[in-house]
Parts: sequence; structure tokens; C-alpha cells
Amino acid sequence: MFLLLGGFLVLMLLGVPVAIAMAASSLLYILVSGVTPDVTLAQRMIAGVESFPLLAVPFFILAGNLMNIAGVTGRIYKFAVALVGWMRGGLGHVNIIGSVIFSGMSGTAIADAAGLGTIEIKAMKDHGYSTEFSVGVTAASATLGPIIPPSLPFVIYGMMANVSIGALFLGGVIPGIVMTLLMMATVTYFAHKNKWGSDTPFSWPQLGSAGLEIAIVLAFPMAIWLMVMAGMSVNMAVVIGLGTLLIIDWYFDFSAVMALMAPVILIGGMTLGWFTPTEAAVAAVIWSLFLGLVRYRTMTLKTVAKATFDTIETTASVLFIVTAASIFAWLLTVSQAAQMLSDWMLSITHNKWVFLALANVLILFVGCFIDTTAAITILVPILLPIVLKLGIDPIHFGLIMTLNLMIGLLHPPLGMVLFVLARVAKLSVERTTVAILPWLVPLMLALIAITYIPELTLWLPKYMGLSK
Repeated sequence: MFLLLGGFLVLMLLGVPVAIAMAASSLLYILVSGVTPDVTLAQRMIAGVESFPLLAVPFFILAGNLMNIAGVTGRIYKFAVALVGWMRGGLGHVNIIGSVIFSGMSGTAIADAAGLGTIEIKAMKDHGYSTEFSVGVTAASATLGPIIPPSLPFVIYGMMANVSIGALFLGGVIPGIVMTLLMMATVTYFAHKNKWGSDTPFSWPQLGSAGLEIAIVLAFPMAIWLMVMAGMSVNMAVVIGLGTLLIIDWYFDFSAVMALMAPVILIGGMTLGWFTPTEAAVAAVIWSLFLGLVRYRTMTLKTVAKATFDTIETTASVLFIVTAASIFAWLLTVSQAAQMLSDWMLSITHNKWVFLALANVLILFVGCFIDTTAAITILVPILLPIVLKLGIDPIHFGLIMTLNLMIGLLHPPLGMVLFVLARVAKLSVERTTVAILPWLVPLMLALIAITYIPELTLWLPKYMGLSK
């Protein structure tokens, strides 16, 4: 056990990429201990990616890349400006609302930071906001990406914990709203403290237009329900509803109706049983292609090809991490390290609330050093038996783990969102880290609320019949 963990930590300190560090330390442990034939390394790594839910990974990544090149980010930004730009500290609120919308398409914090972050930080700096504030609010809002469905971490967690990915998606909706409100309250605090005004004049027509877009999107599922109640088949009702929506959007040229429809289609389709979460990822790609090639006509074959190659590169790195982490996690179990940690935690407490506090500290710490995918793959086999033994709902725990790991993305030494935003804003990593620190307050408050009020996570999946 000490050879496995020690080798991994030494390689990490030497700057070896996390996936290679896990694979190399696992191979070293197998060769020295003889606990299993060395061919097991390849067998377990292959088994780690032989999972149907993992098919969702490349498709969600591709959907996010396609949304970026389709010009959807600019439309989302324009919509958010019309909706909340007139408030004090307006572009800070715009930043958060834009991330909420983009989260419903990308599923990752890094895509949010790289896609919308480039537009938002430049706009905020042009309006006189400090670079530090612009980077801080962008980093905090990027954590919404994997909380509001769809979510790549939820796909990985659902596969590892053997729980419904659809229930995890629904479980992230209310926590995402709570995080949004806390972040907007933080922007309001800074706006009053620094006596900031609005960034766009208040306009009833603009606000009315934004409100109308939201109303149209919310009316869509209601219209489908009414048509079904009137005796129409669900498929026919959806075809008529989407056709009507497209005509309205084309005629009025709304900024973000089609973008806002992405999460409605994904969640609605899974709820109605049209497709699994994995198939929902394919639906997200089809919707992205439709927007870019047909509705907005901003894509070309060249840009689609670039998005595809970027997706292949990202998917390869994610799945390599999954394969390396799967053998590492398996060896932790075989070497009794997982059982020792479980026994140690249960020797401290049998109170589930105390355990959740300890788990938060552990996952936050791990998230600062290990990639999100690797952390989930390693920690779930260790912590899930304790979670089940203490009567904690695994869907609730999945939200807790994901939010902890998202906060870890904002910290050195391996916080990817931190490095992406440092590059976008042309700031040093040290200044970027300091800029993010005040935004840990709303994130930690959200973490405490999600941890100790389970119904924030569980109410919606129970209401929709996806959880007990």
C-alpha cells in the first residue's frame, strides 16, 4: 500500500502527469509485490472504459465544442445583458447568468471558462471592472458547468457508483439555482461596496424581450402537455411544438431561445424515456449541429472538423485518466487501503453528518491535486461503501463530491480553471489565485447548504420518479 501511494506521490511531486503517475505507480506495485500477474494492468485498464455510460463523454465534449464555434456564446451573452445588465454591477450578473445558460449545453467547467470567459472578461475590463474581479466572478460561475445538467462528472460518478445518471442530472438543478443566487448576492455586495452602477441603461423593451424568450421556453413543455392531454401522441406534439418554436424564433430572431431549449430537450427527453443520458449526449450534438449549420449558419465543414479533432484530443486524455485511475483504485481496494480508510473513518464517527464534514475536507484536498475524473474514479470505490452503510443517498453524495472537486479546479497546483483563466486574462497564476479567493465564500456556503439540506438535491429526482 505504501509503495503504491508513495510512488504516486513522488511522481506527482516530480511533475509527472496524473494519469501516467497512477499507471506507473500501479505497475511498480504489481511488479514488486506480485499481488497479481502484470497482465492484469492491461486487463483492468481496458475494463475501466468498457462502459456504456462513458459513451456520453465524447458526445458532451463535442456538443460543448460545437456550441462554441456556432456563435451561441455570443448570443447567450447578448441575452444575459438584456436580462440583468441594467442591475448594479451588471456585467458581473451577466457573467453568472451566461454561465447558467451555457452549463445547460457544455457540462464542463473548463468549457465554460474557455468559451464564455474570453468574451466576459474582455467586456468587463472594457467597462472598467478590475481584471481581478472579472477573473474571480468568471472562475466562480464556471463551477456551475458540471452542477447544472448535463454534466460530465455526473456521468463518471453515475458509472462508478451505479446510480441513475438522469437522477443525478435532475439533482443538480436546485443546487445550481442556489449557487447562482449566492454568486449574484456576492456581485451585489461588491457593487454596493464599490458604488458601481449599471452597465446598460434599463430598458423595458429589452427586458421584455428577454422575459418573453424565457416565457416561450417555459411554455414549450406546457404546450406539449396540453396537446397530449387533448389526445395527440407525444411524438406528434413534440414535432408540432418544435416546428412552431422554430418559426417564432426565425421570425423574431431571438438571441437565445434555441440555446435555452438545449437543457429542456435533454431533461425532457430523459424524463419522457425517449433516450438514456448517454443518448441525450448524442441529442445534444445533433442540436448543436442544427443550430450551427441550419439555424444560425455560422459553422463550416472546416470548423466542424476542428471541433471534432479537439474533441478526440480531449476525450483521449479523459479516458486515459479513467483507465489509469481504474487500476489504481482497484489496487487500493486489493491492498486493503480502501478498507483501512473506511475503518478509520468509522472509528472516528458513525454519525453521517460528521462523516460528510470529513468527506468534504478530504475531497476538497484531493481536488486541489488530482484531476476531477481521476478523483471520482479513485474516491468512489473508497467512500461509497461508507456512504451506503451510514444511510446517505448516493445521489446526494454525488452532488457533494462534484461541487467539492469543482472548487478544487480553482486552486493550485492543478486547478485547470485557474490556469485557463490566467491565460485568458494574461494574469500570473498568483494574482489569479488571489482574485478567486473572495469567491470561495459563496461556493463554500453553497457546499454547506447542499451537504446538510439533502432535499435541495433529492426533491426533484423524487418528484420526477427517478429516485426513491
